[in-house]
Amino acid sequence: MDFNLTEEQKMIKNLIRDFAEAEVAPGADERDKTGEFPLQVFKKMAALDLMGLPFPEEYGGGGADTISFSIVVEELSRVCASTGITYSAHVSLGGAPINMFGTHEQKQKYLTPICRGEYFGAFGLTEPNAGSDAGGTRTTAVHNGKEWVINGSKCYITNASYAKNLAITAVTDKEKGTSGITAFVVSTESPGFQTVADYEKMGLHASNTTQLFMEDVAVPDENMLGQRGNGFKQFLATLDGGRIGIAAMAVGIAQGAFEKALAYANERVQFGQTLSKFQAIQFKLADMAMQIEIARNMVYKAGWLKDQGSRFTKEAAMAKLFASEMCMRVCNQAIQIHGGNGYMHEYQVERFFRDAKLLEIGEGTSEVLRLVISRQIGCQ
Repeated sequence: MDFNLTEEQKMIKNLIRDFAEAEVAPGADERDKTGEFPLQVFKKMAALDLMGLPFPEEYGGGGADTISFSIVVEELSRVCASTGITYSAHVSLGGAPINMFGTHEQKQKYLTPICRGEYFGAFGLTEPNAGSDAGGTRTTAVHNGKEWVINGSKCYITNASYAKNLAITAVTDKEKGTSGITAFVVSTESPGFQTVADYEKMGLHASNTTQLFMEDVAVPDENMLGQRGNGFKQFLATLDGGRIGIAAMAVGIAQGAFEKALAYANERVQFGQTLSKFQAIQFKLADMAMQIEIARNMVYKAGWLKDQGSRFTKEAAMAKLFASEMCMRVCNQAIQIHGGNGYMHEYQVERFFRDAKLLEIGEGTSEVLRLVISRQIGCQ
């Protein structure tokens, strides 16, 4: 068992750390205020061949492993969680289902531009009445003899305003329950397809979160992703990988908040000495560092299992659950260490705290993940 990063992973970590510090961090606070999408950041990432990092080189990807992808998500999230979630969703929700379930022709047509950064990857799963209960999907796809016609809506979809095509789930055989859900690749430019980005969010202000409305959207037969009726199984597999990305994002946010708190504690003088001289603060920082390292190891284990072709549902759920809840604890303590200053925007830790909350909700709430884990460990 080797806990050292490979030379390639070290190179990617150094590259993205430098990029994040130079290109992402300087505008993070302003983007949080204005909600401006970091499009120029991702154009630069595309120039570095990072947008398709874990996908096959045959389709324009980097051929890297899941741990390398996790490292990129962590380092971006360490300075700007909006950038981190955009990248994570682009890869793990946008590109991954096409890579896992698409035909060679579909990969050439839809995965290649995602890898090149020509547009963003997105995945249309959640609906107003189908959140944790994704089996309650109401969007329908009806075959009229020559093509599929899709009607319905999706909500809380990341990146869709910047996606030209995306995978969505729809009911094709209502009487079959979850076995009647099918996935399709749909063009966002199709007649009857509307993307609306008007949410007012608690955090992650610079990420793109949308609603999708589909009214008689025509989709050709060749745009079915995988087999008819396998959509439910496919998105469960997609979410397994996505949870590794969210866990890595949680590690990054927590690391960023920890670093801010440590620097502040070493500089702030109270009662004649720096905060870091007080045992109460030392213990807080020690606990923060410990929990971040544990979460990071869990992320790497889940990613390693995925790359080995082993089952990783349990480990991905554990990593995401532990890391997201750890992140909230760390960000909370980072604010506490800052005292009143921590409540102020200019010290940044309040941004980290606001951004962190979604991680306990998206891609499986903490409650649902405990259910997933309980089933994986044999609870009847």
